[in-house]
Amino acid sequence: MTALTLSTAAAPGLRADAIVIGVAKGAKGPVVAPGAEAVDKAYDGGLAGVLETLGASGAEGELTKLPAPSGFKAPLVLAVGLGAVPEKDAGYAAEALRKAAGVAARALAGAKKAAFALPLSDAADIEAIGEGALLGAYSFDAYKENGKDARAKNGKAPLGEATLLGGKSRDRAHKAAVERAVAVSEELNRARDLINTPPNDLNPEAFAAIAQAAAKEHGIKVQVLDEKALVKGGYGGILGVGAGSASGPRLVKLSYTSSKAKKHLAFVGKGITYDSGGISLKPAGHNETMKCDMSGAAAVFAAVVAAARLGLEVNVTGWLALAENMPSGSATRPGDVLRMYSGKTVEVLNTDAEGRLVLADALWAASQEKPDAIVDVATLTGAMVLALGSRTFGIMANDDAFRSALHEAAEEVGEPAWPMPLPEHLRKGMDSATADIANMGERMGGGLVAGLFLREFVGEGITWAHLDIAGPAFNEGGPFGYTPKGGTGSGVRTLVRLAELTAAGDLG
Repeated sequence: MTALTLSTAAAPGLRADAIVIGVAKGAKGPVVAPGAEAVDKAYDGGLAGVLETLGASGAEGELTKLPAPSGFKAPLVLAVGLGAVPEKDAGYAAEALRKAAGVAARALAGAKKAAFALPLSDAADIEAIGEGALLGAYSFDAYKENGKDARAKNGKAPLGEATLLGGKSRDRAHKAAVERAVAVSEELNRARDLINTPPNDLNPEAFAAIAQAAAKEHGIKVQVLDEKALVKGGYGGILGVGAGSASGPRLVKLSYTSSKAKKHLAFVGKGITYDSGGISLKPAGHNETMKCDMSGAAAVFAAVVAAARLGLEVNVTGWLALAENMPSGSATRPGDVLRMYSGKTVEVLNTDAEGRLVLADALWAASQEKPDAIVDVATLTGAMVLALGSRTFGIMANDDAFRSALHEAAEEVGEPAWPMPLPEHLRKGMDSATADIANMGERMGGGLVAGLFLREFVGEGITWAHLDIAGPAFNEGGPFGYTPKGGTGSGVRTLVRLAELTAAGDLG
């Protein structure tokens, strides 16, 4: 991954392939942002005018290249738009810096080193710029011919090093900001790698093995339940979903513990490594991206490892409910009844509503440990995409205050989210004449129906929230900000922030 360093060197004397500066959108034209004073001075204070002549406006994500001034050791200046000039005495928002750094890092693929002279006033700015650069430079090369070597020869390798000008390597706060940015970004990018990996190479067993290796590396306790253990334990939901596949299901438990912890969080992730819809087969055009249906499990996995790397003073348990949903002679059929781990029976009316089945078993397993809160993450429903679009995830919960806290945490780290209700009248639609509950209810409000189903499998008295990341988990369009095409790692930063707030005692 791209290296992240700090430097107090002046921009003119720094050896790099490019100097990245910020430009904002002012009322009368582009405005050079703080951090670029040395570059502006080299243009005799006329840099804004030069940028305007080149067509720059300062709009968010806009890129403008110009030759570096005489005397600079870097040959190129890359101006990146920050959006509107902030109000007086207000600094640039963390997300604006994050996006700008991401756009610049992606544009500099092939460069060995870039100096980021963006607005930087404190450790929070360092973290935002660093995180943006590391996430924006991401690329998935594993299946390219000759891998990274071929990309490097073609000048397409990710940016080698991002140096943040104005950052002090000996300052404890600045150093900690870099460490956090690196830990979170590396684990988020690991989640992206998993999401982008083809399903022929990432089945439940392979995912479990990757989790085991990472757990060993970072001192996390891991337990993997294979098919025999799932049968013995009565995990009917996970087994039912995986019954049609040649690749058996798994339930992975990752436990990070801190000797100073006063709270315990449980994260539960949907891990359908490929979703064909099962017997309720998906129509043509809906299968091609279904390798991403394990994005929730990837987010949970990454968040637990990040918590361990950061040494957070909170216990975090991650549950990865892994299965492949395939049609075959042994597959669960519409009309079948599954006995779940909780003992409750579920009539399966649609085998493409499988995520809630594996989550139900994992939620009940998580509930047995009586954590202070449970958060599940899943690419659960197309209905949530219809409701909130492709960049925003929905948040449902059995506690309004907890739902609000999660929403605030998501917005703080730059993950667009929106609180959604759990209307009680929709529960009746899942009544079954045959079983305790059906896995389908009313079509309208389907995302909320799914949340109500999951709530049935949360232990009594336990605070719970559900993140439906079906929209933002996989970007089918072009890259934007620090978000690449393909797997995004949605949810990782929200979970990590929740763990930090819990460790600090800021969630009660």
